Amino acid sequence: MDSWFIIFLITLIFLFNFLFLFFSNSKTKKKLPPGPFSFPFIGNLPLLINKSLYDIEIILQKLIPKYGPIITLKIGTTISIFISSHSLAYKSLIQLGARCSDRPLESPTSLLLSSNQRTINTASYGPTWRVLRRNLRAEMLRTTSQSKFRVDWALNILVQKINHESDSKTGVILLDHIKHAIFSLLAFMCFGEKLDDVQINQIMDVQHRALLATIRFKILDIFPRVGKLIFRNRWKELIALRKEVDSVFTPLIERRIKYKIERFNSGVRQEEEETVSYIDTLLNLELPEEKRRVTNEEIVTLCVEFLGAASDTTSSALQWIMAYLVKYPAIQEKVYEEIVKAEDSMKLYYLKAVILECLRIHPPSHFLLPHRVTEEMELNGYALPKNAIIYFMAREMGLDPNVWEDPMEFRPERFLVDDETFDIRGSREIKMMPFGVGRRICPGYDFAMFHLEYFVANLIRCFEWKTVEGDDVDLTERLDFTFTMKNPLRARISPRQN
Repeated sequence: MDSWFIIFLITLIFLFNFLFLFFSNSKTKKKLPPGPFSFPFIGNLPLLINKSLYDIEIILQKLIPKYGPIITLKIGTTISIFISSHSLAYKSLIQLGARCSDRPLESPTSLLLSSNQRTINTASYGPTWRVLRRNLRAEMLRTTSQSKFRVDWALNILVQKINHESDSKTGVILLDHIKHAIFSLLAFMCFGEKLDDVQINQIMDVQHRALLATIRFKILDIFPRVGKLIFRNRWKELIALRKEVDSVFTPLIERRIKYKIERFNSGVRQEEEETVSYIDTLLNLELPEEKRRVTNEEIVTLCVEFLGAASDTTSSALQWIMAYLVKYPAIQEKVYEEIVKAEDSMKLYYLKAVILECLRIHPPSHFLLPHRVTEEMELNGYALPKNAIIYFMAREMGLDPNVWEDPMEFRPERFLVDDETFDIRGSREIKMMPFGVGRRICPGYDFAMFHLEYFVANLIRCFEWKTVEGDDVDLTERLDFTFTMKNPLRARISPRQN
């Protein structure tokens, strides 16, 4: 009896899946992009279960020769499209950008941590997202004169820590020092004050655990209503973590508010302020769809996003760049000669080429954040239905031999061929996209490039970097929150004579 029931159940599932696919595909004459066989109801889940993002990338690399540059994978009834083609990415993100610039609906755990998608990265494509993004671009990232003062301070922190270990025969492990300096800089920009090491470490710790929570509490997203009963202790732990984040960030926000009130009462107006912090720009910000100001909880969430989005990516990229300059001393010497000869930092063309080449081979993330299709669109003769999720394979495009000659070779000169400056925004064409392109391009891409150029230029100007004897630079990747070096860079340094 039991066996007949199981056969009946399997038949029912097959029938349900067939009818679902039939009626969903009947709405369009076009077919979905090709992909491997998917099981009824569960789709390609057996192929992807317990797989990391790194594993999924390897699976896709094996599927591309068979199915082409646009592949469909299904998880249940969710249709996921993976794109590895520059031209298809350009058509999707630039020409048809309005149709696929939305984000997937957040999971219950992510909704708690993102204050119901009130961040730039998670907000739905619409008025709220535009206001949040415009605020960051206009009020924070254009304050170049202010950021120069802050970045000088952060550079001094980094140089002092490195200089302290310059006599070490075992070399300097650069990553920890970079992370601390970059995070100190971003905290200064965010809160409007210089925080001490204890405060910085406290914020970094809770920030790190909040990022880990998106992975650690993933099980709570499976049947969340039932999960709240079965995994009650985990839900309590997640809520406690959110409260801890609030308890760390709220006093800093309140201190800034108090400072602003005191300055206002003393006759100093906003436009007369010497420095503007990210918090300052959020205090009177209104959400157009709800016609209200952002709450304190939402300000905390936006500050967490500001620190998290920029710190790991910038630190990781900076370590990769320095690793290549240590591994290839001739390139390092060429960068140094350009720095000492240049009268204008805007003319450091070879340095910029080195940074672009490193971002091509090692983008901070191998996939862009997922995009959701809001209106059915045609791509390469296939139909991408409404609510399909698109993943763009950024690293695959950066290593495409059809676009880049000898793609695995580190050759900065490839960015010095054209007369025009390389268009990293992809507005004319997409050759690589470490910051994304189109409407959802990273709002701080130009600021990130400024920081990378500034830190690299000064680290090379101040010190000569060499490999530790018997320890070659290992360029193997590992997946953390970004794709970083499996073995952190260790280098011998010596101060420049000048």
